[in-house]
Amino acid sequence: MKKALLILSLTYLVSVQAQDTHEPDSTTVSTIDGTVNEVLNIISGEPDKVRNLEQFRMLFRHDATFRALTHAPDGNRSLRTFNLEEFARIVRNFYDGSSFLEYELKKTVNEYNGIAQVFQGYQVESPRGKEKGVNSYQLYFDGTRWWITSILWVSDRNGVELPEEYR
Repeated sequence: MKKALLILSLTYLVSVQAQDTHEPDSTTVSTIDGTVNEVLNIISGEPDKVRNLEQFRMLFRHDATFRALTHAPDGNRSLRTFNLEEFARIVRNFYDGSSFLEYELKKTVNEYNGIAQVFQGYQVESPRGKEKGVNSYQLYFDGTRWWITSILWVSDRNGVELPEEYR
């Protein structure tokens, strides 16, 4: 009886663990658009939305980088760099419990031989107001799916208007 109970318990734990792997839907990561759009789907939401950080992590290579180009009021520029875990903490701390809605406006995709570069015009609505900008994604295809290796973004907060091709 104890052995049967142990086997049932182990079977249940294995099935729960298998369901909790947070692998992205293969149709999502089988295309560049699906992969890039999933980033916005995960981080965007109203204050009560809990962001699925495991699903988020599965879109990126483990060594992916996140970089934000910011502009100080005096015109100086600064590049802030984060690794995947640092950015996941930012998502958890800033986005959870806060309204953050990021929408794609337009994008251009350049692809060659398993690599891709995506320039995506975006608009954000958050407690800090509205802004527009450009996300620059770099991706690679491993033969099965697309992985994001880095994102670099910049907003229009310094008054530089978003180019027409990204509006």
